[in-house]
Amino acid sequence: MSVALACVIAVALDALLGEPRRWHPLVGFGRLATRLEQRFNAGGRGWRSHGVTAWFIAVVPLTLLFTLLSWLPLVGDAVAVLALYLALGLRSLGEHVEPVARALHAGDLAEGRRRVSYLVSRHTEALDATGVAKAATESVLENGSDAVFAALFWFAVAGVPGVVLYRLSNTLDAMWGYRNERFERFGWAAARIDDVLNYLPARLVALTYALLGKTALALRCWQRQGRLWDSPNAGPVMAAGAGALGVELGGTAVYHGQPHARAVLGEGPAADAAAIERGWRLVQRGVWLWLLILCVGAAWHA
Repeated sequence: MSVALACVIAVALDALLGEPRRWHPLVGFGRLATRLEQRFNAGGRGWRSHGVTAWFIAVVPLTLLFTLLSWLPLVGDAVAVLALYLALGLRSLGEHVEPVARALHAGDLAEGRRRVSYLVSRHTEALDATGVAKAATESVLENGSDAVFAALFWFAVAGVPGVVLYRLSNTLDAMWGYRNERFERFGWAAARIDDVLNYLPARLVALTYALLGKTALALRCWQRQGRLWDSPNAGPVMAAGAGALGVELGGTAVYHGQPHARAVLGEGPAADAAAIERGWRLVQRGVWLWLLILCVGAAWHA
């Protein structure tokens, strides 16, 4: 089976089925990661070396297992499609961001705050409507890169080993990659590995957003603002995405009870409910573009 066909089938499965409601492998992986963190970082006393060891124990055996399964005759193609399907989160992203936009359209700020709290780690209780819209728009742009495009990229580049290693590494970054007293040392490896794996995909996503939106503005925001963000990958993605949408994102947000001064991204009016919806459509159009490029490339080399 070609890479392009496997990507099309996996995206179709995600659109039809969404994430598995029960027995999702990443849920079990999360439990494994929690046990490893308790073992190697008890009381937040783990060092960087402990984090590296825990990362290898969590990621390498499962990556090798899925790789071996993908080499089996008859079932190898199914394993490849299944691995990519499980790594994608496109429909799930829409299911999380669309209710935020609906709540804001209805003037239900409390519901908007509740819904956006599922998407972001910042405090949402005191957010006004603009703050809720900014948080949701930032989330759809960044998570589109992490949960959709990067998975497609690594599957296209390295097949099953690439997508499994990426998804597991990204999950560990989400669990361990915090800059706080508990994870500053232990989570260093997970955060740095995720940064490396997302470097190229993030910049392709930024270019995708730019091509499908206000191109000149998106490229200018990417160049000028992307490097001002804490994350080397989220910065270009969200700066280009904000420019493509013609809205303003970023600014001060409260994390773990402390205000955090963040760069302003994009240009134009502050994000609103419509910006959330346009951001979601931007991600969807980007996926169609990537699939088209993969299919054209497969036909060209046929």
